[in-house]
Amino acid sequence: MAANGAVENIGARRLVTVIERVLEETSFKASDLSGQTLTFDGEMVRDKVGDLAKNADLSRFIL
Repeated sequence: MAANGAVENIGARRLVTVIERVLEETSFKASDLSGQTLTFDGEMVRDKVGDLAKNADLSRFIL
């Protein structure tokens, strides 16, 4: 596998982790939220995934 493909796979897995964190509570309550419009703003996303960003070694993504 080329290095580019490996980086893309890692990025995709991390994106899935972020989306799971953001949507976890909403998914659990989805049947109770039928017909409602939900807004996911930056503050809410930071609250849900802030610990991931603090622990990430971002130097691995700088080429």
